[in-house]
Amino acid sequence: MEGYEQECAEVFLKEQCKLIPEPVVSTLEEALEFLEDCFAVVLESVEEVRAYWEEEGVDIENLSDEELLEQPEIFELPSGKYLVVEA
Repeated sequence: MEGYEQECAEVFLKEQCKLIPEPVVSTLEEALEFLEDCFAVVLESVEEVRAYWEEEGVDIENLSDEELLEQPEIFELPSGKYLVVEA
């Protein structure tokens, strides 16, 4: 696993219940596979998260940056980047 992939897998494995009520993965390898299957993306900043979701047609116009980052699909990574998982 590359560094960013491992970071994403670790965070998702630990915090997956934020997005999905029941755990769907139990190992780093399963987490990485799940993220790949969901076409999860890593974005550099809240501005990139906002632009990504606007491009995808998600109505986030009335959300503050803080509210946006509280969405269950967004996971903050230790590196300061954001993992967006649309399950």
